[in-house]
Amino acid sequence: MLEVRALDLDGVLEITTRRITDDRGFFTESWSERAFDEAGVPYLFVQDNHSLTHAVGTLRGLHYQTPPFAQAKLVRVTRGSVFDVAVDIRVGSPTFGRWAGVTLSADTGNQIFVPSGFAHAFLTLEPDVEVQYKVSAPYSAAHERAIRFDDPAIGIDWPIAVVVEALSAKDRATPMLDCYDTGFTFP
Repeated sequence: MLEVRALDLDGVLEITTRRITDDRGFFTESWSERAFDEAGVPYLFVQDNHSLTHAVGTLRGLHYQTPPFAQAKLVRVTRGSVFDVAVDIRVGSPTFGRWAGVTLSADTGNQIFVPSGFAHAFLTLEPDVEVQYKVSAPYSAAHERAIRFDDPAIGIDWPIAVVVEALSAKDRATPMLDCYDTGFTFP
C-alpha cells in the first residue's frame, strides 16, 4: 500500500510505502511496478543510483537531462536525511521556475517522485547521508544540464546554509534558469 501526496507542482509527489515493523526492524517494498502503476505513477525505471555524502550542508543539483534522455526520478534516503527539491523547467508551464521541496529521511522512509521536465537537487541535513534513486533513462553526459541552486528567480528556501565550498566544480559553474533553453516545453 502506498500513501501518495501531491506537492505544489503538477506531477511531483511524496510517496510513503507501508513499513512492516517488529523487534528486528522493518520491511518495506520501496518500489513495486504494480503498486506504483495502481497509484498512478506508471514508470519503467532503467537504472539505480546510490550516493554517499559525508558533510552536512552539501548540495547536489539542480540537475536534469534533456530529451531524449530526460529522466523521471524516484528518490529515497537510506541513511540520514536531506531536503529534496524539484523545480519546474517546462517552458510555458504555469508553474515554470517554481519549486517544491520535502524532507526525506531514512527514519520515515518517504520518497519523492520527480517527473522529467523538472530539475532536481538535495541538501544534506545530517552527516554521512546515503541517497538512492531510480531513473527512467540512462545517464548521458551530452544531455546533462544544471541550474544554479541559488538562482534568485527561483528563490529556493533551503532549511540550512549550503556549504558553497562543498559544491562540485560543475555545480559552481551552472547558469541561472533564464540563461538558456531547458529543452522542455509545457504541453
